[in-house]
Amino acid sequence: MKSEQLTFWDHLDVLRSSLIRMAVAVVVLAVIAFLMKEELFSIVLAPRSSDFVTYRLLGVEAFSIHLMNTGLTEQFMIHMRTALYAGILLASPYWLYELFRFVSPGLYQNERRYAIWIVGAAYVMFLVGTLTNYFVVFPLTVRFLGTYQVSPDVANMLTLQSYIDTLLGMSLVMGVVFELPVVCGLMGRMGLITSRWMADYRRHAVVAILIVAAIITPTTDVFTLLVVALPIYLLYEISIQIVKITNQNK
Repeated sequence: MKSEQLTFWDHLDVLRSSLIRMAVAVVVLAVIAFLMKEELFSIVLAPRSSDFVTYRLLGVEAFSIHLMNTGLTEQFMIHMRTALYAGILLASPYWLYELFRFVSPGLYQNERRYAIWIVGAAYVMFLVGTLTNYFVVFPLTVRFLGTYQVSPDVANMLTLQSYIDTLLGMSLVMGVVFELPVVCGLMGRMGLITSRWMADYRRHAVVAILIVAAIITPTTDVFTLLVVALPIYLLYEISIQIVKITNQNK
């Protein structure tokens, strides 16, 4: 049964306590990440060198992109921002736990199980998208753009700021893009779309996917574009099957 024992103000107090615990978790983990500077940036800066695992698997020739700093406080601020992002990412399972513990008393048993599946799937897909960006999309992008030259006389001087901004921005975008199966499953559950409709508009979806891939990786490299577009297209095909199963189980 749904809980009706707490008043509106009691719920606000519970929510405030949950938000405080969530904020504390982020701060603690961000401080830990900040103190582990060498380990943190060995992970963040790994894709700039041909020693990175993705390049070794693809047999990419040796290269190394040198980064530079142009501001007095830039490196320190980037250190803080990167540690904060790491803290948020590491604390996200605890966030989900706190949020679910807050809303679960107001849900029926079947609603609770359904919410667990939805939230869990959304979280897993966001992590998969982030990892896909780190191991596939971002390395290929930074390899192409970081070594591209219009002339041997023009040397690339890449800033640490642009590198970190691109990595964090693309990680967020790919994490959101990988929510496609979850969103489509919800829309199918609500009867807003059907698998037949998605299959009929597959060609339109391919065009949209190529546009999204071009936005995510603003390069003229067709190979990199296809590397980004392929997983998104596979997500669309998976979404069709998820919506089909959802429609059948309604």
